[in-house]
Amino acid sequence: MRMGKGVEWAVHTLLNLNMAESRALGTPQLARAHGLPPAYLNKQLQLLVKAGLLHSSSGPHGGFSLAKPVEEITLLDVVLAIEGEEPLFRCEEIRCGGRIGELSPRPTGPCQVKSAMRRAERAWHEALASQTLADIQAELDEEPAVRRIVRSALD
Repeated sequence: MRMGKGVEWAVHTLLNLNMAESRALGTPQLARAHGLPPAYLNKQLQLLVKAGLLHSSSGPHGGFSLAKPVEEITLLDVVLAIEGEEPLFRCEEIRCGGRIGELSPRPTGPCQVKSAMRRAERAWHEALASQTLADIQAELDEEPAVRRIVRSALD
């Protein structure tokens, strides 16, 4: 399973907004901080707004700000906002095709492969849901220069 780079961009941007201390920041400032293409980052930001993780305001002092505290935003929230809620595994029921399908009685229960993959995906979701952005922020705060650097980059 591979996540798109938008997830990484979104997590860093949310953390950067947290360190900006309630200031609304525009896409150009946020993109410049990590050298990202503004148009593509803006698409990720709009997905975060739609998911209720960011507020967006227009006008000369507008931009993006956190919609909720980092203690309430999980990694799962971010992944689902950016990647969507489609299951990772799509069972095509190949167990019913080809020679094996011709020689076998029609299955009556769920596909065992699909069931195993769903269990693994649930475990992955639980692991992501157990980590908040506040957990990551706490690790960042152990490096005193990080907050100062981020604030400078966002000015």
